[in-house]
Amino acid sequence: MPSPRTVTSGPELRSPRDPAELQTPARGARRASSGDAPSTHREDVRSSLGTLRRAFSRASQRAPGRAPEENRRSSRFPFRSPWRADQTQATAVPALAHGPDVPSRVEDGVSQPSSTGVGPEEPEAEAGKSVADLITERQLLAAFEQLRHLETQLVAEKASRTFEQDPTGFARRAMDVCLHYDGLAAEIGSIVRETLGPDGVDAAALAELAHVVRAEEEAHPAPPADSDFLLTPRRWRQHWEDAVRQSARERVQRAGAGAAPGVAEGSPGLAWLLAELGGLVRRDLQKVQLEVRPAYAAAGFPVWETYLRAFHGAVAQRLQELVHDARGCEDLYVLLDWAANVYGSPDFLGTPDLALPTEPLPPLLAPEVWARLESDYTSFLETKITSCFDGILQLEQSRWAASEASDVLQGRYHTPLSTDVHMLVAEHVKAAGAISADLEATTLRICARALGLFVPRFEKVFLESESVSEPHLGANINACEELRTSLLARFPGTFEELEKPLVAATCNFQKRLLQGLQRDVQPLFKVLCTKAWLTQDVLRPLMEKVVAFARHLEHVAPPWAQETLQEVHRYVVREYLVQALRPRERFRGVERLTGSQKMSLDAQAIGDTFQGLGSEATWLGQAILCVADILGETYKDDIRRHLETLIKSYPDIRRDHVLAILALRRLGRRRNQHLLQHAQDLLRAAAKAGGSGAAGGHVLFEEIEVPTSVDVLITCI
Repeated sequence: MPSPRTVTSGPELRSPRDPAELQTPARGARRASSGDAPSTHREDVRSSLGTLRRAFSRASQRAPGRAPEENRRSSRFPFRSPWRADQTQATAVPALAHGPDVPSRVEDGVSQPSSTGVGPEEPEAEAGKSVADLITERQLLAAFEQLRHLETQLVAEKASRTFEQDPTGFARRAMDVCLHYDGLAAEIGSIVRETLGPDGVDAAALAELAHVVRAEEEAHPAPPADSDFLLTPRRWRQHWEDAVRQSARERVQRAGAGAAPGVAEGSPGLAWLLAELGGLVRRDLQKVQLEVRPAYAAAGFPVWETYLRAFHGAVAQRLQELVHDARGCEDLYVLLDWAANVYGSPDFLGTPDLALPTEPLPPLLAPEVWARLESDYTSFLETKITSCFDGILQLEQSRWAASEASDVLQGRYHTPLSTDVHMLVAEHVKAAGAISADLEATTLRICARALGLFVPRFEKVFLESESVSEPHLGANINACEELRTSLLARFPGTFEELEKPLVAATCNFQKRLLQGLQRDVQPLFKVLCTKAWLTQDVLRPLMEKVVAFARHLEHVAPPWAQETLQEVHRYVVREYLVQALRPRERFRGVERLTGSQKMSLDAQAIGDTFQGLGSEATWLGQAILCVADILGETYKDDIRRHLETLIKSYPDIRRDHVLAILALRRLGRRRNQHLLQHAQDLLRAAAKAGGSGAAGGHVLFEEIEVPTSVDVLITCI
């Protein structure tokens, strides 16, 4: 058995246990067994060096991926060997500085403790601190220089065949070096993960970290030619980048972990969560730019780009998770809006100098995910907008039920209908436009389609209600006109299909407005052209109702107010002529002359009244006057002239109307036939010239039905 040799140079291996643990019986038993080192040495010699090297290499490669809680411990010797943890028997390990044939060492009467079963042997610096202590105290550069020295020494001893008789001893010492390299890498990762924590940025530690990474790259520029796991590049720069990404992921995942105010615990609102996420990313990247980046400046690390991409990737991952959990139209829009307008804003980081670049970074959401998100949003939006229109209709119905009078705003009858629709469309279109032009166009089409279905529903429900009145009808006419003009002007090319239903609804409201007036004044026409009419002013009550009705038209949009007033004017003239051409009583002699004068006065009164109300239907002024002139004309040859004036002014007059007018006079068979033939010639000439019975769209006599009476038959005979 060879005697132990004393070596006076090189670092000393120490046990990775605290001094208190050395006093335990188990520890003492291990020290007592150190005398069996020669037999243990003979067993180790028979081990396979290749197997050990592969195991140590795998352990070295796995170390950077260990869980964060294992990376740093408060113990002086934080690193444990995974290979030794599997051993079932204690084995004496030679000191890192010993020769291959030295199993143990006794110094100052204290035997060297075994290093198996707990962790790697501790290389100690000449100043008295072990590498583990230096790593724990974060003296990274000193720890690396010590490890580099030990690694170089171990490579030299291998080259000099010092370990030829003890390959296992070499493997164990090499493993200890590798594990301490891994421990140093773990400490680098720990420093990176703590950089953005609440304790602030340790600029000195970051600067030393950068120098250590650079020093390692210079020390291990390329893998060794003999594929040895010593002198292998540790790739600490890649490890640093991985640690930055891991730190960003952890911080982004913790964003919004607390419950939002007013929100149930465990289910924070999505808007609040995204606000928290944005605030965290903003604060962290500002800290990186202002505090972290300068600490790495001397080493030339791409700090800003690395952290920027790390946080961008972490935010993209978190947003992808939130997309799967999004529910409803509001959540989907919040996600789209945050991604497009908050995170993508040049002011996201608080200053233009820190704006997120748009070109180098990948999309926050993949194009197919973004498209699916927009599609889901538009599906929800279509249902929501339809529901909003239902709500508008219910509000209008509640106003009708409460018998609320229509307001007069800027001189016009007003209903909230137009305002509500404008706000609904503008709100959703503006919100969609803030996301993308395609989404804005889709939202416009949804709004146009929903409004096109809403208008006929609204019209039907209103006209069937018991709240139909002149003010409400006028307010709805104004609302439809506002929607037609403003929406078409603001969104050309999209709302054009709405013009037809809006105009149709407006015409129906106008028709109902006229029907109300007609019901009121129709009985008053029955007393016209009677003997009582000759002596009484029966036209005044009728015209008073017309004037009262026209006051409502003053609060209706001008184009529809004028059109309605002209329609009332035409209605009054037409109904007057109906009574004149179908008289209940026949006038002869003085009564006929008196009737002619009375009819002329009525025609003048009707014309003056409607002119005063603003009617532009001046073409109606000759109809009643011509009939009155024919009725009262004393010089019968001039009747021909009055007929010519009547037919030229109203080309829609028919032969039946001429017969009814001539029947009022009883002119005789020959004269009647002559006048009737002349009238037919004029009608044929007018038909050839105009191509239709109504010139300029004016219709009057065409709507007057003249039944065949005995007097008309006599006139024809």
